[in-house]
Amino acid sequence: MYKRQVVASLAAAGVGATAGAVASPIGGALLGVAAIAFLGGALRGSTRVLTWGAAVGVVGLGVAGYRGAPPESLLVAAVGLAVAWDVADHGVGLGEQVGRGARARRNVAVHAGTSLLVGSVAAGLVYGVTLAVGGGQPVAALALLLAGGIALISALR
Repeated sequence: MYKRQVVASLAAAGVGATAGAVASPIGGALLGVAAIAFLGGALRGSTRVLTWGAAVGVVGLGVAGYRGAPPESLLVAAVGLAVAWDVADHGVGLGEQVGRGARARRNVAVHAGTSLLVGSVAAGLVYGVTLAVGGGQPVAALALLLAGGIALISALR
């Protein structure tokens, strides 16, 4: 895995964990565990560890949403989690295909930027729908955020 991708993944996971911790300490702690799993998976080159880290992060988002976290912080945490997982997963795949010694700076930068752009646009759309339809209902907001998260993961894959 490339050092830049490890740093980008950790930065995105750190943003997600911080936003989760602001919304709900328990949810933020689970997102922090996901960040550590992303680091371990990236350094070991293990997509299985990355997947488990993403699963723990999704549980953290669910816990934060259940505990009444505001949609804004949930969306920031969700985009941070998705970008961190995507960048780490891309780095593992790239390392397997072209090797660790290959020059891939531009590829890493474009992939991370595109992931962030897609995540931001998806979060903006989900937030707009939440404002229009949610009506201040925490359960409705959580359902809309989960639907948006599924759309985000589908867009990234």
